[in-house]
Amino acid sequence: MALEVKNITKRFGGIHALTDVTFRVEEGEVFGLIGPNGAGKTTMFNIITSMFPPTDGEVVFSNKRLTGKKPYEITKEGVCRTFQNIRLFPDMTVLENVTVGEHCRTKSGVFASVFRLKSQKVEEEKIKTKARELLQLVGLGKYEDTFADNLAYGQQRRLEIARALASDPALLLLDEPAAGMNEKETNDLFDLIQKIKKLGITILLIEHDMPLVMRICDRIAVLNFGEKIAQGTPDEIKNDPHVIEAYLGQEEEDELA
Repeated sequence: MALEVKNITKRFGGIHALTDVTFRVEEGEVFGLIGPNGAGKTTMFNIITSMFPPTDGEVVFSNKRLTGKKPYEITKEGVCRTFQNIRLFPDMTVLENVTVGEHCRTKSGVFASVFRLKSQKVEEEKIKTKARELLQLVGLGKYEDTFADNLAYGQQRRLEIARALASDPALLLLDEPAAGMNEKETNDLFDLIQKIKKLGITILLIEHDMPLVMRICDRIAVLNFGEKIAQGTPDEIKNDPHVIEAYLGQEEEDELA
């Protein structure tokens, strides 16, 4: 179930957000997408999930063309994401937030829900059971009745990941999941990403925390001004002179060595 990004170009008027970007994410790997602010990383996520149409190029997942599909159709194809800015339902409980993520996989219609048919009740219990399992996975099991708005920042990040996992993705896109986290929260996130990978889920990661990226990613692509300037293993990327000049800087490169 590889993801293939083929010659993606995105223009907003006269601004070239992405120019002829190509990369492939193999099944089961953690693939990093890094680069300076404004490099086009989140724009790429928006194109993969059909929030933006590309100007040119196409996105293929598991041999199916995603370009041109609706965002909800992308989710049904097994691709789900988190956002750079947390987008939870603050006035819903932690458990309710996760069950929302399962909506795309439910089968009960309006009739079954209104009249509370047995099939609907059984499905609802299965949804809650799965949601509780995901909350245990992300370390939020004891908070299921807490309103999402009352969670600490790092916990909200993990809740958003749990909600994304509720849609049964084969490919999970994480947009700066470590942003704003302290060292302990980042280490917990590292452990969580490893757990998700062991479940057989492929991960595409945008992140500015370079120690985390170098520890967790199998391969990395680097964007700068909307163009891919490098791709390779963490060791290859941190020693690439173009990446050091454009993004890492010599001082940070020395710290990662």
